[in-house]
Amino acid sequence: MAWKNQQQFIDALEKAGELIRIKSFVDPKLEIAEITDRISKSGNGGKALLFENTGYDFPVLMNAYGSEKRMCMALGVNHLDDVAKEIENLFKLLASPKEGILDKLKLLPKLGQFASWMPKVKSGRGECQEVVMIEPDITKLPVITCWPKDGGPFVTLPIIHTKDPNNNARNVGMYRMQVFGPTLTGMHWHKHKVSAKHFAEYKKLNKRMPVAVALGGDPAYAYSATAPLPENVDEYMLAGFLRKKKVELVKCISQPDVEVPADADFIIEGYVDPNDELIWEGPFGDHTGYYSLPDWYPRFHITAITHKKNAVYPATIVGIPPQEDAWLGKATERIFLAPIKMTMVPEILDMDMPIEGVFHNLVITKIKKDYAGQGQKVMNAMWGAGQMMFNKILVMADEGVVIQDYELLAKYVFKNLNPATDIFFSTGPMDVLDHSCSKMGFGGKMCIDGTAKFEEELSDNYLENSIIIDTDLIITTLKSFPEIKVVNAELVKKDIPCLILSVEKNRKGHLKELHQQVCSQKEIEGIKMILYVEHTVDANDLPIALWRFCNNLDPKRDFHLYDNPSLNNSEKIFACMGFDGTRKTKEFDNFHRDWPNIIVADDETINAVDQKWNELGLGGFIPSPSLKFKDQMYGEEAVVNPLST
Repeated sequence: MAWKNQQQFIDALEKAGELIRIKSFVDPKLEIAEITDRISKSGNGGKALLFENTGYDFPVLMNAYGSEKRMCMALGVNHLDDVAKEIENLFKLLASPKEGILDKLKLLPKLGQFASWMPKVKSGRGECQEVVMIEPDITKLPVITCWPKDGGPFVTLPIIHTKDPNNNARNVGMYRMQVFGPTLTGMHWHKHKVSAKHFAEYKKLNKRMPVAVALGGDPAYAYSATAPLPENVDEYMLAGFLRKKKVELVKCISQPDVEVPADADFIIEGYVDPNDELIWEGPFGDHTGYYSLPDWYPRFHITAITHKKNAVYPATIVGIPPQEDAWLGKATERIFLAPIKMTMVPEILDMDMPIEGVFHNLVITKIKKDYAGQGQKVMNAMWGAGQMMFNKILVMADEGVVIQDYELLAKYVFKNLNPATDIFFSTGPMDVLDHSCSKMGFGGKMCIDGTAKFEEELSDNYLENSIIIDTDLIITTLKSFPEIKVVNAELVKKDIPCLILSVEKNRKGHLKELHQQVCSQKEIEGIKMILYVEHTVDANDLPIALWRFCNNLDPKRDFHLYDNPSLNNSEKIFACMGFDGTRKTKEFDNFHRDWPNIIVADDETINAVDQKWNELGLGGFIPSPSLKFKDQMYGEEAVVNPLST
């Protein structure tokens, strides 16, 4: 369904018991983020929050997409899979043979629907232009500062509009914007993004690039801006499909070459000049749960700000999962499963992106397997498909398991896994925010093939799966290694032959050496994989350990395979794969990039929110999630502004 505007969506959330109005004063600098972090981690995503007293003229909406129910409400569906089913039926209709006139006539209603989804530019002004700031000043908006080490306040839900100067093709994306002054922000588009390609074309032409930013409006706009669409597909066509009504656009006032949604709450108009010096933007507490390090990005000069009467400023925070963005990612996972199956990889049956993998880091794929090597065929196809090129760890399963049941999935994968022959490594483009890569935006990937194997894929040289593992003996054995601080053998007790160890590195090559020593112990035989995390991480806290592990691993650089004759059966080989998911340093790992810190709130903000909690109307006291992570930080972050050196 189409929401008339953001206010109608807010009213619906409130009616459904999914929104809490906070009338007491809350500072947009750090306090709104701290409260939202507590609520979003309080179970099932908590509630949406409307901060009505911010010290500014506008309330702030937070956590609006932060649960499955609210994400479904935003997209007007009962279940996220409903959209995928509709897309799949549409693909089947379009792809089916059209032998006679009646078959072709059946298409006419669907073609009419296509036309009704296409965006339309209307004349005159829109609701988003009811009020025009005489002097544009973004500092008059309640732009939030999320985390204490952030470079400043950031616009976190901007719907950014650009056009290709050669063919006028529109792109709608979402890239954070750091506020530097009343009419100046950064424009944080990565080199892989379409807007960055548009900017490159303007550079060639030596022309200013007009840009417009929308905030609010139908929630389908914000989702569509994050969707991994092909470059030639208009995001507002997707929004029209989702809302079953075309998006009405109006021309900007100061940048008339750009059109924006008529029902948006705010429009920020301006330009990026290719002749400008870049600006040092960041750090920013990012969706990985770590600060993304500062870098040079284009300057966005604001030429006009307009808004509707009674506008509400929408924002979000990202950080240590789970956060609101997990549900935007879950919507993408479900919605784009259909086009991936129908157009690129037909053997894919299902896909899942666990929260701990923060989108690209960990993807689980279920396939219909008909021949040997099919897992690798799908692996290569997925790593060549759009934003899936950023995937770091791909886990492959088949029809024998439900991939959303993680315990059953792990048992199935490890039962089918030979760590010496069924883990495949590659290199390729990575998310610019991935701090584990030795070189920014380029690093290692791996596929763990946990599908049932055909005869051609098997090797008789390795130990059988039937070997009995004594967890008590394992724990006793590992206690003899002083650098191992915590042993998590709980997975082994569930017939999942994988250990998670918290270790304290103290020399070069330490993890490689330690893995060889551990695996040479007779009691370890039968374990197929060991995940190493740093000593400040509790290996027994599985979600947190996996989140830290996935972030800190470059699979191709950080794997250590033990592959030696068995001590229990001299005719067989014992193989165990070790992965180094610890922090990398120059001293111990020859790692030369800055390593970012994890994101936690500062004590002053935590105490301020504690003091005002009872007046916020949020129910029983919820302590700060940051308290759990205070002892896992690395100390002061080594971020140096090059202008000062």
